[in-house]
Amino acid sequence: MKESQFHHDESRETLDVRVDTPEREGLTGTTPSDVYSPVRDPEQITLAPDGRPLHYQPQWRKDFPIDWPQDHYVARRDFTKFMVLTSAAFAVGQLWIGMQNIWRRHRGTPPIRRIASLSSLPVGGILVFQYPAPHDDCLLIRAAFDKLLAYSQKCTHLSCAVYFAKQENRIECPCHEGYFSVKDGSVLQGPPPRPLPRIVLKREGDNLIASGVES
Repeated sequence: MKESQFHHDESRETLDVRVDTPEREGLTGTTPSDVYSPVRDPEQITLAPDGRPLHYQPQWRKDFPIDWPQDHYVARRDFTKFMVLTSAAFAVGQLWIGMQNIWRRHRGTPPIRRIASLSSLPVGGILVFQYPAPHDDCLLIRAAFDKLLAYSQKCTHLSCAVYFAKQENRIECPCHEGYFSVKDGSVLQGPPPRPLPRIVLKREGDNLIASGVES
């Protein structure tokens, strides 16, 4: 009994009474809260404002670190992704524009279409018709008995519908006071940057035919 008692007393003497030692962690549940925290890359850790290492910092700083090197890395990565996506969008847009231009050049000659009967259009009269597509409105003006003029009705500034001002003898845009010549569609007053596209006309008996567009 004395020998066992001696061994029991000896084991008690070797027990470290400090609560933060490894010998007592399992018995008392005093394991530090950050003992199992993931190891972080030292190069990605910013030095705290007080200059002390991370293990000397308060627990709230360990739980919610704000590391500028890592934040900058994420910012650079997002910026690179943004630049790649933006460049790809521009490339697709340029490709689409190029394909549209090629299609316009190779879609063939404009259609030949009857647009009016000369006997039904008096001198000084006007007529709105569609050419070359159903949604492309045009303006036909019979300036004299043997003088017929036709232009696109879309202003070359912002595509507002122009009209023939008979008293002023000019074509006007009501949106921004752009004026065009009836004679050739040229710009008389800005802001339109270009003349009106002119519709090529020809006569076949009493019929008036549209056969093309002069830009």
